[in-house]
Amino acid sequence: MRRGKSDPDWPAIVKSWKETQLALRKKMRIEPLDPLPRFVAGADAAFSEDRQKVLAAAVVYDRIEKRIVEVAHATRPIEFPYVPTFLSFREAPTGMEAVAKLKHEWGVICLDGQGYAHPRRCGLAAHISILLDHPGLGIAKSRLIGTFDEPAAGAGSASPLMDGDEQIGLVLRTRTGVKPVFISIGHRIDLKSAADLAMACVGRYRIPEPTRQADIEVGRLKTNVR
Repeated sequence: MRRGKSDPDWPAIVKSWKETQLALRKKMRIEPLDPLPRFVAGADAAFSEDRQKVLAAAVVYDRIEKRIVEVAHATRPIEFPYVPTFLSFREAPTGMEAVAKLKHEWGVICLDGQGYAHPRRCGLAAHISILLDHPGLGIAKSRLIGTFDEPAAGAGSASPLMDGDEQIGLVLRTRTGVKPVFISIGHRIDLKSAADLAMACVGRYRIPEPTRQADIEVGRLKTNVR
């Protein structure tokens, strides 16, 4: 299809996105998170029913008292269509706006998406964590890339997520007999700390509470935004 004068230059846009991801990846720090913070932020995003808006929710979870202590929302117009492996550029601005509205302190953020487990090692969780310069990790419900062996059935069992000879994440079974989740680092955390934090935030469900509750809040927001 011939591109009109007002149409976006998608090859140039995608090239700039790749350059941004690679530049952010160079800023990623991998280090233990010790001790694990008591207050954990979680964030998630979805789209309005008319597909015109990005909806995001951020929460702060108290993992000692096992309760949500704060919720924040943000809504922005959708700027870009979905392009595989570039979800950050569609969702991250709204997610970061919701996080910025949080008033309660938090020590680490869990994001519903990939971090290091990404073709350019900078998925949504890494993108946001690095821009915030705050410890963060990705907790994804499904695999984007990589191969793995099914972990054992017991809660806490895990197997490496591999891309060739490199471990890019962890396939973690958070509760006995349920489907695993896919853990990867975002920034200022290592994989062991990320797995420990995910398990420390598991309640009655497969998905750790910070991202599970953020997902619930996004669902509530979606019903109120037309």
